[in-house]
Amino acid sequence: MNDSCLMLRLRDGRSLAYTENGTPDGYPILLFHGTPGSRVWFTEADDTALRLGCRLIAFDRPGYGRSDPKPGRTVLDWADDTAEAAAQLGLGEYSVLGVSGGGAYAAACAYKALPGLRSAAMAASVAPFRRGRPPASMEKANQLAFILSRYTPWLMKWSLNAQIKLMDGQPEKFKQLLKTGNKHLSDWDRAHLQTEEQLEGILRHLREAYRQGPYEGISEPVLLSRHWGFELSELKVPVWVYHGAEDRMAPCAEMLEAARQIPDCRVTVVPGAGHFLTEDQQTWEAILSALRH
Repeated sequence: MNDSCLMLRLRDGRSLAYTENGTPDGYPILLFHGTPGSRVWFTEADDTALRLGCRLIAFDRPGYGRSDPKPGRTVLDWADDTAEAAAQLGLGEYSVLGVSGGGAYAAACAYKALPGLRSAAMAASVAPFRRGRPPASMEKANQLAFILSRYTPWLMKWSLNAQIKLMDGQPEKFKQLLKTGNKHLSDWDRAHLQTEEQLEGILRHLREAYRQGPYEGISEPVLLSRHWGFELSELKVPVWVYHGAEDRMAPCAEMLEAARQIPDCRVTVVPGAGHFLTEDQQTWEAILSALRH
């Protein structure tokens, strides 16, 4: 893993953590992790990015990993952080890619049409909820996380603290539970929870996400379940949507319906694919290629 964590200091004094991968002087693509998540998800050496000439820049959102929290933040606030980060990094043109819960933040950047932003992608993205409720087609454990975070945050805090304690004290047991307790996932996703390398990667990713404790793992699901602060019909830059047909964590049908509202949108549905869409090399190459050109 190449996690040489870098830091930016924002105007309000907060630190924003990020890491870089791919071609240092290549086309910049800013990566937004899922919920919960961290920059660690994107720190493996990426031969595809090197071959395509992409400079991958992955951030920790506020309160995750090593980025300072921003109490009371909104989805649209992240677009302002992104614009400031892009300016500090000297990016003339760039694209953004949001994965899972990160898709909302990619959409926010497209709504604000940030200076230099050429395109955005939403991969395995959550869609805006109707009346603040997760869709019935979402797998039950994911639904429960959104519901507990919103209505009984103390219970969600207890659950996440127990998970953190297990990751810290019994990492092998945690990885075994990842491997055996995933019957609710699609066959595609279960196939990505089998090898020691895959399980260790998820452990590192989640442990870094909760470096500062469980707060963001409670507050962000609430944030995503509310109105994002804009309509998808108001997005102002081209958007690519990539989704697995068998995604149960962020149901495909919900995102396809949402994508119809986006003015300039190209949709790719990957047959048989689940939620861990960017783990598939062919799909990953297609996403980077679309944003690169």
